[in-house]
Amino acid sequence: MDIGSSEAFSRLGTLGVEEEFYIVDDGGRPTSGIGDLVYGDPPPDLLEDRLDHELFKFTIETQTPLIESIDAVDETVRAVREALVDHAESHGYRIAAAGLHPAAKWRELDHAEKPRYRAQLDRIRYPQHRNTTAGLHVHVGVDDADKATWVANELRWYLPPLLALSANSPFWNGFDSGLASARAKVFEALPNTGMPTAFDSFDSYLDFERQMVETDSINDRGELWYDVRPHTGHGTVEVRTPDGQTDPARVTAFTEYVHALVLDLAARYEDGESGTDVRRELLDENKWRAMRYGREASFVTPEGESVVDLATHVDAECDRLGVDGLREILDGDCCSTRQRRIHTEAGMDALCRSLLL
Repeated sequence: MDIGSSEAFSRLGTLGVEEEFYIVDDGGRPTSGIGDLVYGDPPPDLLEDRLDHELFKFTIETQTPLIESIDAVDETVRAVREALVDHAESHGYRIAAAGLHPAAKWRELDHAEKPRYRAQLDRIRYPQHRNTTAGLHVHVGVDDADKATWVANELRWYLPPLLALSANSPFWNGFDSGLASARAKVFEALPNTGMPTAFDSFDSYLDFERQMVETDSINDRGELWYDVRPHTGHGTVEVRTPDGQTDPARVTAFTEYVHALVLDLAARYEDGESGTDVRRELLDENKWRAMRYGREASFVTPEGESVVDLATHVDAECDRLGVDGLREILDGDCCSTRQRRIHTEAGMDALCRSLLL
């Protein structure tokens, strides 16, 4: 049985970034390219063993090599993207990035043949058949398994504002969903997604992971798709909240923030803090606000007695943690608003082209 262990948690502060993208034609429309890009010619060296497909034949995932320093994130993310774009172009494809491809109609697209995904389609049915989502996953190494579990618990309140800032998927299945992040809502239709409950210890999380596999609830531990989790194979805390991003600078900013936040929480754990007790229902409410309103969202505070708007939260976090990227994102163009503006002014074809890397 593929179950992780506490021994994986050995280093603090290392990084890894996973990005999901869309394989498209010259006009930015979905096309099935997995057979060529993953199973055809070997990819560039940087992508060797770090390139895989997702559920659909037009979705593809990259993983960065292990990143030792936050200062190397931007260069590494851009290099991986460049390698993917070059690999795709050599086979006649383009690459696009967003939380959802606005023109992708799941009934018209081919699913992957990989046994793992065929098993998921058979077990989950409709919710997985329509899952054309693409996200950004950030891994931060933690040097103790119980510490990682505590950090993952504490991270939960911070994730909805992160989603609001990253919202980049107003269109789904060809229509305007009315949401800032339709990806998050579409993905939540799957089992074992959304906000996890808090775990008392790493052993309790590992027991849960084992129980889910042993009871045939999941095929492997990778099918625990929660917004944050201790990754028992990599020895990291993995944040899975943000929408896929078109601009690599935004990926760098989100990674910078998650890294700083994990290190801050790790230090607070080492100082003996008891942690917060936030109702799961309030976390779900905050996530809904992020999905629906994006930049305009406000969030119920951990104690449940007041709300804080996104701008106030971002300013406080940037000052507290000494990071600037989130503030720059907030001051810049809102991705979901930008998508709607392009669609209104120039139509779907222009919107699809605007998502090309």
